[in-house]
Amino acid sequence: MFIGRQKELETLSMQYTKNEFTFIPIYGRRRVGKTQLIEEFIRDKRAVFFTAVGKGTYKNNLELLSKAIYENNENAPIYSSFYDALDGVYALAQKEKLIFVIDEFPYLAQSDESIISILQQFIDLKFLKTNMMLILSGSSLSFMENQVLGYQSPLYGRRTGQIKLLPVDFQMSRQFAPDFSKLDQAVMYGVTGAIPKYLSLFNDGLSLDMNIKGQYFDRNAYLFEETGNLLKQEFKEPALYQSIITAIASGGSQMKDIKGKVGEESSTVATYMKSLLDTGIVKKEVPAMDKPSSRKTTYRLEDGMFRFWYRFVYPNMSLVALDKGDMVYSRIKPHITDFMGEVFEKLCVEYMWSIYDSLPFEFQNISRWWGNNPDFKSQAEIDFIAYSNNDEQAIFGECKWRNEELDKSTIIGLIEKCKMFRQFKQKHYYLFSKSGFTHGAHEYAAGRENIRLIEFRDMFEW
Repeated sequence: MFIGRQKELETLSMQYTKNEFTFIPIYGRRRVGKTQLIEEFIRDKRAVFFTAVGKGTYKNNLELLSKAIYENNENAPIYSSFYDALDGVYALAQKEKLIFVIDEFPYLAQSDESIISILQQFIDLKFLKTNMMLILSGSSLSFMENQVLGYQSPLYGRRTGQIKLLPVDFQMSRQFAPDFSKLDQAVMYGVTGAIPKYLSLFNDGLSLDMNIKGQYFDRNAYLFEETGNLLKQEFKEPALYQSIITAIASGGSQMKDIKGKVGEESSTVATYMKSLLDTGIVKKEVPAMDKPSSRKTTYRLEDGMFRFWYRFVYPNMSLVALDKGDMVYSRIKPHITDFMGEVFEKLCVEYMWSIYDSLPFEFQNISRWWGNNPDFKSQAEIDFIAYSNNDEQAIFGECKWRNEELDKSTIIGLIEKCKMFRQFKQKHYYLFSKSGFTHGAHEYAAGRENIRLIEFRDMFEW
């Protein structure tokens, strides 16, 4: 069942209705739904859909492309070269409106380094004379951004649009299990990283616990070995990538910490880290208002599924392999609330963007802050800060995924922490709570227009 992605479908439809050649690269991490999006879009349209194979040779991919051109006829003739195959596509496009899809385009380019230049020649000399639609899809973000969209690419300047497909937002993720409570939907969102493939594995006819156990803590389950499978697909040396991810998952946030845990030179770790950043598994962060080159740079696991897997599944793989998944889950279940703390911060930022038009001022970014608080002479963290372009106003956010109500001391604590930001003339405080606020907290906030208390149950209404 195809869910959501209406904005992306509208983008593709708008390009398709043009009576001219159009070229749309689509890229995003594996399992995010690129192929499903394309299949949904071409469902009632004339298309040649070719999926390149990663470990395939030039000959393998040429055979697959030839069969795709001949609508998967097993007796179809095999073109002698990619040039001839593209000429076959051109002949079809001259007869009628055609969508030509090359899925996993980076794999094709790996099997034949000249394919990008050949494709550029066909676009310039032949495809531009048709009203065909060309879609190149790929899971390697760095390849797509550099070799397809980048300034140095032969294809540069020929696209008429592009789609970077991201994990779905919370509202869209809820549609995968509409009968779950909103709290359970939030946990599902967190443990799957909001990746459509993983969300589709959850069944709201079963309890959330049954779903998590069944997908992560069963040695035959899809997600039990998913991280390893993804790393093998994406990288030539998955073991070192796994070591870096493990180091981050176990608390290493700065390069020196990660290097120490991995036992490799900084240059080696930095090279591998760049690949993890390119795939979206890891995120590089600097505190709000700091420059990108800040010495306070930290690394976090951006992918929620990886965070959950490396925190709870990886240390217990041997037990799960021995069919002790129920025991493992009963032990880790109390810690899911703590895991959800970072997820809730992300949800709160997502909610802030959703109510952007009603916020007290305009801003460009929302991000975490951490560093030294000179007033307290200690380290401090703020879950998010958004500030105006003229530095006149700022919103400071606190997000707590706890099983008890927050009292007024949390509000006062946030206000005290933020006194150090003296450059802002107006300060607004937004506090988010899973379980609500005490009467005392509400009394304290009442009459103070710059304080907002927001309960999870009031966020993201249908």
